[in-house]
Amino acid sequence: MQFFKKKQLSEVRESAGKSGLIKSLGAVDLIFLGLGGIIGTGIFVLTGLAAAQYAGPAITVSFLVGGIACVFTALAFAELASMLPVSGSAYSYAQVTVGEGISMLVGWTIVMVFSFGSATVASGWSGYVLGILDSAGVRLPEVLTKIPAEGGWINLPAVFIVVLLTAIVFRGTQGATRFNGVLVVVKLLAIFLFIFLSVPHIDMKNWVNFAPNGFDGIAAGAAVIFMAYTGFDAVATAAEECKNPNRDLPIGIIGSLVGSAILYIIVSGLLTSIAPYSKLNNPQPMAFALRENGISLGATLVATGAIAGMTTVILTQIFAQARILMMMARDGLLPQCFESIHPKYATPHVGLMFSGCFVVLIAGFLPVSTLGQISSMATLLVFGFVSLAVMILRYTRPDERRPFRCPAVYLTATLSCGLCLFLFSQLFWVNWKPYLLTTLLGLITYLVYGYWHSKARLRTTAG
Repeated sequence: MQFFKKKQLSEVRESAGKSGLIKSLGAVDLIFLGLGGIIGTGIFVLTGLAAAQYAGPAITVSFLVGGIACVFTALAFAELASMLPVSGSAYSYAQVTVGEGISMLVGWTIVMVFSFGSATVASGWSGYVLGILDSAGVRLPEVLTKIPAEGGWINLPAVFIVVLLTAIVFRGTQGATRFNGVLVVVKLLAIFLFIFLSVPHIDMKNWVNFAPNGFDGIAAGAAVIFMAYTGFDAVATAAEECKNPNRDLPIGIIGSLVGSAILYIIVSGLLTSIAPYSKLNNPQPMAFALRENGISLGATLVATGAIAGMTTVILTQIFAQARILMMMARDGLLPQCFESIHPKYATPHVGLMFSGCFVVLIAGFLPVSTLGQISSMATLLVFGFVSLAVMILRYTRPDERRPFRCPAVYLTATLSCGLCLFLFSQLFWVNWKPYLLTTLLGLITYLVYGYWHSKARLRTTAG
């Protein structure tokens, strides 16, 4: 049955060698790409919101739980990425483990992650920029800063940043990664500045009611902030542009995730110890906490770093989404135009333009609060699937060369699957209707277009 027809590992590797993408990225580039994709809205926005609404100071435990789930998943990702260094990430892993139809749904889910996630971040970026402009006495008309559902016409700042970053990624991977690297340094400096300024103001009275909603609050907080850990998976989509993917992909994936998790736990602990968690329910919690302690200049500098942080997240997700579309088109599951590479810039330009336009529509005109949670749900499913895929290939292809091997793979991957499904359940009952609707659209796309244009099916028919 075509829906479950798998590709051979050799087929996937062979197609990667003909992509036309330039191999220009090293291990440091990949770590910075991962840090660019991970550290953004999660640390600068979601930390305060999740603490105020769900976990309280125990948000540190929420980040620890989410980080543990991601570390397990990252180990599985690293093995698969070194084994199959192709740009399709989890989509390509699905092609060789569970078949074409399910891989289409996995690919569609990844597109949901990057589209809804980058739109959510663009909205947060808009809020920070408007806050800085407002403090400088510059105010844009409300109709240009709010979506129609909020009484405006368009969120113009969100549209602006998406268009700008799409153009930067369009003009070449090397230039985009350099730009990303500069902004990663800026946001890391802002985080270290926050840590340095916060330590003298620690007041453990703010931790007296450490977990106001108990375990349920910690679990709900972990599910909500899980989107903060997305980004290391985007490293795998750069596989075909790596100089030495077998060595550098595991370094990039694991290095960027572990570094981000440590920063998340430290920052969330300091944030809730220098300001009452109940006051952090605002879009600029780190800057707010510093202002509460009389550090106005530091608050402005941290807000600037937050803008840089969210910029890199949007860039990374647009970068990754275009490459997933390219891989799906390479298999015939999406129109062939998404596979084309720009003759001058060597980028999947059609996929980039589509990705940018789609994110513009969401960020500029639609409410993104629910879409952010759907992005977290989609991420959890993709991570759970990757953990399942690494176990399947260990069983079905035990002798295959693996430059990186996930330690205690069956235990590690099982724990990852269990944690991801548990956190998914925390959000599913609230958002099941929009989530199932978007998934249904992916299935319809396969049945209407993908099945009939599948290159695997056409080769079988011709044979």
